[in-house]
Amino acid sequence: MNFLVSANTDIGLTKNTNQDCLSVKVINTDQGRMAFALLCDGMGGLAKGEVASASVIRAFNHWVNEQLPVLSAAPIDEEMIKNQWNDIAQSQNRTIQEYGGKLGVKLGTTIVLLLITEEKYFIMNVGDSRAYEISDNLYQLTKDQTFVAREVELGNMTSEQAENDPRRSVLLQCVGASETLCPDFFVGKSKSNAAYMLCSDGFRHEITPQEIYDKMQPDVLLNNATMNQNTVDLIELNKQRNERDNISVVLIRTF
Repeated sequence: MNFLVSANTDIGLTKNTNQDCLSVKVINTDQGRMAFALLCDGMGGLAKGEVASASVIRAFNHWVNEQLPVLSAAPIDEEMIKNQWNDIAQSQNRTIQEYGGKLGVKLGTTIVLLLITEEKYFIMNVGDSRAYEISDNLYQLTKDQTFVAREVELGNMTSEQAENDPRRSVLLQCVGASETLCPDFFVGKSKSNAAYMLCSDGFRHEITPQEIYDKMQPDVLLNNATMNQNTVDLIELNKQRNERDNISVVLIRTF
């Protein structure tokens, strides 16, 4: 499988720092080419959210460089990936908590990470950053770990109510701020001629799924320049509609 990738992040309209952090890589392995992407939306007092998000990015980039080549010497073991990713997330949760405790501040970060192989995609999620697959439609691959998402699932709130509820950004879990961390894992069949997108919540509040699909459908993402420009166009549209958060997007186009 072949890949085109792009990554964009914007500080947005009101914040003094960009606490989002992201990474995307294409890797040649014994099991073929793979793409790995990671996006973290940090939060915390004294503008320390970027410390939390950057720490998680470093930890998982180290996994890509050191552990993925070992794992890919044989067919990818799904449980091994899940266990290794969970171990890193748990370790980062403790490390960030300890760092915040020394400073007397609370800080943390969401995580959404994606590995695409020739046969499957693997996703881990904590918080409300999202992963999507875009082919004949826009498919959300992750579930938000938020108060409103839980209320919708329980039948206490409609999706429309959740979109406008002032508690829509209240997280149930956050790396660095949760006593017990329970990441979600998702596995599926990877598609050729598709796009996979990671985004922070700041990217999706002020634009519609149809607007995302129109710009991100694989038929229009034929080169890196178009991928980058279409992402920037949607980021700017969010800002025109007064999105106040940092805005970040990673795109992977498969062939």
